[in-house]
Amino acid sequence: MPILTDEQVDHYRDHGWVAPIDVLTADEAAALHRALVDAERAFPDDLHAGHRNNAHLVLPFLADLATHDVILDCVASLVDRPTSLLNSVLFIKEPDSAAWVSWHQDSTYMGLDSTDMVTAWLALTPSTTESGCVAMLPGSHTNGIRTHVDRYGPDNILTRGQHIDGIDEAAAVDVELRPGQMSLHHPHLVHCSRPNRTSGRRVGVAFQSYVGAGVRPSRGQHHVLQVGTQPVDQSFTVVPRPTGRCTTEGRAVRAAANAALSDVLYDGAEARRSY
Repeated sequence: MPILTDEQVDHYRDHGWVAPIDVLTADEAAALHRALVDAERAFPDDLHAGHRNNAHLVLPFLADLATHDVILDCVASLVDRPTSLLNSVLFIKEPDSAAWVSWHQDSTYMGLDSTDMVTAWLALTPSTTESGCVAMLPGSHTNGIRTHVDRYGPDNILTRGQHIDGIDEAAAVDVELRPGQMSLHHPHLVHCSRPNRTSGRRVGVAFQSYVGAGVRPSRGQHHVLQVGTQPVDQSFTVVPRPTGRCTTEGRAVRAAANAALSDVLYDGAEARRSY
């Protein structure tokens, strides 16, 4: 059953996001963070800085998080009969690093025919202004897709370094989250995040995005994880949940999903990064 209040739903409709939403306790978030750090140490080739897409396909605890009842119930307040999760990204900024995310809209290159979807961004460590939390531009989801310019750069975490010029940054709102809290934002919402200027890692995971039953691909193949009981349309490729950490099967599933995602995201681009 949806658990967002009417006020939270109205805030999402008006502003393009809603936060903070409590998903995990502080202890649960800390345990997940430890599990992730342990997996990074055990499988460095699978989870290094250039290989953080779709980790939920090789780490069971991230697949469990992606299908957490609180997340899915909140998503169901905003999306019509959510069926599947497109992909995930581990957004990790090392201490006092230059890594950042430029102003952009998620749906620009996603290759889908609808905006009936929502991105969940969940913090595993404190996500603050100082550590480079997500900054959101209120109401920017109501004006369609803006022009993006590809500006590849070593410190820009985004695939193409896609960037929107002319943003009134003074109007942006820093969405700070405690570990275990999440934000939900619309695929057309303009947002960014700045460098981490603290002495600790800033770790978050974005489930990008949960799609409704009526959404269809407009280009490319999309490998998705089924969520809930709603059937997934056959135009999507449904992938299995991982059975263990970075198994041979899981790695193959993730590699195929990342290759398909890369083809969609880099459609028309002059260059692409490897995953």
